[in-house]
Amino acid sequence: MNTMFSAIKTFVADENGVTAIEYGLIAALIGVAMATVAKTLGSEIKDTFQDVVNALTGTTST
Repeated sequence: MNTMFSAIKTFVADENGVTAIEYGLIAALIGVAMATVAKTLGSEIKDTFQDVVNALTGTTST
């Protein structure tokens, strides 16, 4: 019985699992932020290249 209580105390005191979960959540948050920024910048870059193409071909943007 004493061994079981000792094992439970050790399990509760172990913070390695918590740290791994925290790092996982941080990585997921960074991934969402990167996807959002990429989508926004992608549209702006596309518009910029379209402006260059329009300037080179002499057309106007709609």
